[in-house]
Amino acid sequence: MRLKEEQIARLAEKVLGDLERAQLVEQKQGRAAVLAGIKSAIAEDLRLEEALERDAEALLEQTLKAVGGEGIDRHKMLRMIKEKLAKERKIVL
Repeated sequence: MRLKEEQIARLAEKVLGDLERAQLVEQKQGRAAVLAGIKSAIAEDLRLEEALERDAEALLEQTLKAVGGEGIDRHKMLRMIKEKLAKERKIVL
């Protein structure tokens, strides 16, 4: 999923706001540092997800070439490959 920098910032703000309201977070470095950490975590997660998508597409193409691709549901196969790669890489989709 592609998100713009401002969308990531709004999402991070929402996450931090919810955590603050629920009193689940104690800030030791200040709000700006915590927000930067949340933004960084979101951006890294999106980067990993995009890499997973690219790798799954490449693996799907290799598989389809190897077996001919006749009668195979491309979307179902892609989803299966992504789930397998995500499990191997310990990525939550």
